[in-house]
Parts: sequence; C-alpha cells; structure tokens
Amino acid sequence: MVFYFKARPEAGDFTIFMGLDKYENEELIKYGFPEDIWFHVDKMSSAHVYLRLHKGQTIDDISEGVLEDCAQLVKANSIQGNKVNNVDIVYTPWQNLKKTASMDVGQVGFYNSKMVRTVRVEKRINEIVNRLNRTKVERTPDLKAEREAVNAAERAERKQQLREKKRREELDRLEKDRQAELRSYKNLMVAEKMTSNKDIASTNKSLQELEEDFM
Repeated sequence: MVFYFKARPEAGDFTIFMGLDKYENEELIKYGFPEDIWFHVDKMSSAHVYLRLHKGQTIDDISEGVLEDCAQLVKANSIQGNKVNNVDIVYTPWQNLKKTASMDVGQVGFYNSKMVRTVRVEKRINEIVNRLNRTKVERTPDLKAEREAVNAAERAERKQQLREKKRREELDRLEKDRQAELRSYKNLMVAEKMTSNKDIASTNKSLQELEEDFM
C-alpha cells in the first residue's frame, strides 16, 4: 500500500507519497524515479516520504511551500518526531540513496553525503497536516511495472532522438555535397568563360591581320 498526497495547489501539481511500512519503503527505494526526492526525520524512525518533481526539475527547484508540506508530513509520520519540537528533516535525490545487502529492510544510506540537505521543523502545523491528509489516496501500485514502463518510454525516446540526429547529419552532408558541387560548377563556368575570351581575342587578331593583308 502506498499513500499519495497533493501538495498545496498554489505551488503547482506535485505529488507526495509514502509507503505503508518498511516493506513498501523497500520497494519505493528499489523502483524510484530520477525525479523523486526522499525525505526522512534525521536520527529518528519515520516514514519514508517522497516528492515527485516534474521531468527536468532538480532538488533546487523545490519551492519553500512544497518543502514545508513534505517536512510537515514526515514529522507527522514519525512516532518520536511528532512529539517533539525542532526536528531536523533530511532530504536528497532518490538516486543518492544507497542500499547494500547488509542493511535491514527499509534501511538506506547515501552515496554522497554532500547531496543531503536538512530543513528544521520547529513544530507541527496541524493546518498543513490536515490539508494534506484530506488529499490522501491509497493505492496498491505495481511499482516494478511502473518503473519498467518509464524505462521503456525513455529508451524509445532516446532511439527517436538518435534517428533524428542521424537524419539531420545526413541532410547536412547532402547540403555540403550540393554546395561543393555548386562551387565546382561555378569554377568550371569561369574557366570556360576565360577560355572563350581568349579564343575571341585570337579570332579578332586573325581577322585584323587578314584585313591588313587585303589592304
């Protein structure tokens, strides 16, 4: 089971989601998207909350409002973190999550600690948490199939881009050949014209010499 939420409407159409338990978290870790940003209460047990950005966006594009929604939702879904103030929330791109065979189910590390950011939540804001909960939808998605469908679409897009690149290169080559042929034709015309002028001059000289002979 995965729970889906909608971030504040004025911030844009952003989906926030989290797994029911550590086993769902394991699936989310395994089949995440490049656009996913992972959130967790620092040094405490909590839900693994994800924000799905739009294609092409990065962690730097998260607005303050959406960041606050995610942070509040993480805090509210931490048994310990929900009871105390001044809780730190860590977040990082999904691709920075590191999973090894020795880790427990649902446990993760990071490939690069410099890519992990922290935001402090001073206290729970019920208005935000209640608004998010009103948008909650429960689904049992096939995360593997969703990931494979995205992979297939990306492969098809790359193939199309490659075909388009080859087509442009072929058109460029044909245009270069055409321009080279035109230049060669112009040079040939100039050479023929110069030869014709010499022939005319030679012919005129011969006529003049004939006239002088006749006189």
